[in-house]
Amino acid sequence: MLKILARETRRDWYSCAEVAGQFQKSEYTVREYCRLGRLKADKRQSGRGSSKEWVISHEELERYRREGLRPFHLGA
Repeated sequence: MLKILARETRRDWYSCAEVAGQFQKSEYTVREYCRLGRLKADKRQSGRGSSKEWVISHEELERYRREGLRPFHLGA
């Protein structure tokens, strides 16, 4: 079971870095999955000025673990 999902206290949202570490992907790859809609994610304030960063919900991580990436659609 993935470390994020196995924790006693679950969080509502996870950063790309946290997700990347758990799925043995690069942070860039996870951000691209978010950008392309392959992972459902939201943009939230990062605490570093006006830039926002992708965050992935706990529910989306569970869905990804069960089903894998969402299909890629050109022009989406």
